[in-house]
Amino acid sequence: MQRLAALTPSGQARVPAAWAMYDFANTIFSFAVVSGAIGLWLTDASQFGERDGNFLLSLAIVVSVGLNAIVSPILGALSDRGGQRLPFLLAFTALCVGATSFIADVGATGGLILFIVANFAYQASLIYYDATLRTVSRPATRGMLSGIGVAVGYMGTIVVGLAIFLLDTPVEDRFRLAAVLFAFFAIPIFVFVKEDATGEKLTRAEIAGSFLQLFQTLEHARVVPGLGRFLVGRFFYSDAVNTVIVVMSVVTVRAMGMTPTVANLVLLGLTVVAVVASFGWGRLVDRWGPKRTLMAVLWSWAVGLVLGGISIGISGSIGIVLFLIAGAILGSGLGGVQVADRVFMLRLSPPARLGEFFGLYGLVGKGSQVIGQLLYGLILLWTFDALGNGAYQVAVLSLLVTMLIGAWLLRPVSDAWSGSGEVEVHATPPPDRLAPGASPLEPR
Repeated sequence: MQRLAALTPSGQARVPAAWAMYDFANTIFSFAVVSGAIGLWLTDASQFGERDGNFLLSLAIVVSVGLNAIVSPILGALSDRGGQRLPFLLAFTALCVGATSFIADVGATGGLILFIVANFAYQASLIYYDATLRTVSRPATRGMLSGIGVAVGYMGTIVVGLAIFLLDTPVEDRFRLAAVLFAFFAIPIFVFVKEDATGEKLTRAEIAGSFLQLFQTLEHARVVPGLGRFLVGRFFYSDAVNTVIVVMSVVTVRAMGMTPTVANLVLLGLTVVAVVASFGWGRLVDRWGPKRTLMAVLWSWAVGLVLGGISIGISGSIGIVLFLIAGAILGSGLGGVQVADRVFMLRLSPPARLGEFFGLYGLVGKGSQVIGQLLYGLILLWTFDALGNGAYQVAVLSLLVTMLIGAWLLRPVSDAWSGSGEVEVHATPPPDRLAPGASPLEPR
């Protein structure tokens, strides 16, 4: 407890513990709802069915994440003014919990709208949660506390996954279960974490400036060798990563014929593989460098996507075994992508613009999720009636195309730049872990 207390300016161990517990809480929503229940519920025959349900799931992700990307400059500016982020965090958390609670109770269309609201609120809450790291930590301990939050977040994934399995929770009841657990484990941060208000208010000029900053950042990025190409490449390979995270449970149940309970265990196993593999990929980053490691990860994903696409067309135990092998490869790659490309981004960022460029990095991830989900949903919508299960194969293999485009774009980019922010890495813990609030199954 003394070590935990030493991480925070307050000197109270309960403060960083309460902060990390919010990571536990919001990961429950990411795993149980975004990566699990919503896709299965929308594609059920009693709701929209497979063809329309898959498309509407993609559309819901596009709308909620896209809207969040549009307003994130304002939300980010709000987090920097006034000194109080917890009221905004509480508002968006309550909105997410409230909307999630009633998804299965208001019909298919109403539930779809509530999920859009819930996912938007979840994405928005992360902006304020991440910003509170500054409040609860010292400059020299932020990396360590961030790592603790990530570890606790992984535990949230495992706990809710096991709860769904042990309680044999039906899909329609998983929304309320996730909402209750999210609300309960989020309470400590609002009770024990305190912050001081500065009294400053956001002006209209600052709101406009927050949008203009994006164009300035793009101009700054153009002078860094390889950065633009890296970000475009990230757009393409993140498309595949983010889409797989959202649709994995639907493919497992609808295309492979497994039960929702088994699909939950597959997702849980994928998370565990991602966590364990992250350590191995992290060592390779230190040994090989981020560019070479990331290329290895992307090629492993290419293999996994090919095997996954083939497995969908094979019935019986052989298809299931091949599908699980593909899932293990993709699960390993989840950890690898998140470890390697953040360090790669660090190598391409001058120290004075780290925060600015990482904001652009995050925006690219959200943009790729919007485009990737829309493309995946449209492929299924257009081909499902004609191809049946084969439509899933086409959709999965379309992700292979975007993954290979991303890898091709990265090939000439060097991770050894003389103006790199890498000189800062030795002074503070490297950002080769997930950001606070992130899960291996959380779209980035």
